[in-house]
Amino acid sequence: MNSISESFKSNPVNLDRIIPLDFKAVLKLPDSHTWSLSTADHPPTTDPFGAGSVPVIDLTDPNAVLLTRHACEQWGVFQVTNHGIPVDLLIELEFQTRRLFSLPLDQKLLAVRSPEAFTGYGLARISTFFPKLMWSEGFSITGSPMEHARQLWPHDHTKFCDVMEEYQREIGDLTERILGLMLGSLGLTRDDVRWFKPKDGRKHSQALLHLNSYPVCPDPSQAMGLAPHTDSSLLTLLHQSSTGGLQVLRDNVGWVPVHPIAGALVVNTGDLMHILSNGQFKSAMHQVLVNETHHRISIAYFYGPPGDVNISPPTKLTNHKHPPLYRPVTWKEYLDAKAMHFNKALDLIRNDVHIANR
Repeated sequence: MNSISESFKSNPVNLDRIIPLDFKAVLKLPDSHTWSLSTADHPPTTDPFGAGSVPVIDLTDPNAVLLTRHACEQWGVFQVTNHGIPVDLLIELEFQTRRLFSLPLDQKLLAVRSPEAFTGYGLARISTFFPKLMWSEGFSITGSPMEHARQLWPHDHTKFCDVMEEYQREIGDLTERILGLMLGSLGLTRDDVRWFKPKDGRKHSQALLHLNSYPVCPDPSQAMGLAPHTDSSLLTLLHQSSTGGLQVLRDNVGWVPVHPIAGALVVNTGDLMHILSNGQFKSAMHQVLVNETHHRISIAYFYGPPGDVNISPPTKLTNHKHPPLYRPVTWKEYLDAKAMHFNKALDLIRNDVHIANR
């Protein structure tokens, strides 16, 4: 069974943290969505191509491996260009995503996910960890979205399904290519990480496609699109529309905007990659702000290991001076820990904490 599905069944969410607000019907920011934000949450926009900007890597660059390692170590996030996914597919992907979120709320609720499910329409799962609700809505897919799409469009769902399935195939192949760059930059081979690209040629990895909508907000200075968090995955690939809002937390700098670049995709390293690299690669803390003029759309692809694989640093990355920082953990076990402890989950599986609690 899928690790995400198993974890969601073990950690159900109350309906009041699943069903979004009817954003189109709200003229004033309600108290339920009003955050007390400091100026640190809304930093001034910086030069997108300045020294403090998120790295951009051309995947055809001969130095792509070295650039990937530097970006993962220093930032935990970077953007990729010349990645091979057709521009026409990205345009159609965004069109179909906007088509879904433009539906009336009562129609979108026909595909609302249940408290124990992980696909369908609803709020971001991390909303359970915050006293205020976020100004966003989402729709999760794994494999074919046919079941939910039929509920949304009984007679006109084929194109939506075709686009989502084609994109999952394309982004899945690209994600494995980028993961190969990451592992190679650490000096690792297939023999060191045997679950990745197994010799039998069969893919056993797991993934989730999540469509995000950040509607126009009446008071963006007091709202939060997506609260600060790290991803539980090995890595996440994100297509974002031309409207900005994504920010990453940079050590000794603060929140840095990840400015949209036409045709580029954003890559986030997740908690499992941080574990696998024995702490060499950062797990990127990020958040999303909203605005009062543009509806922002993004599509995230969360990639994880096979369900039966324990993630831990290969022996090539450890020695007596650099012992394993974290105990081995499956994606399901880590998702369970994240569902209980949220951003503290990573600290709780550190080997020093594990040993101290024995």
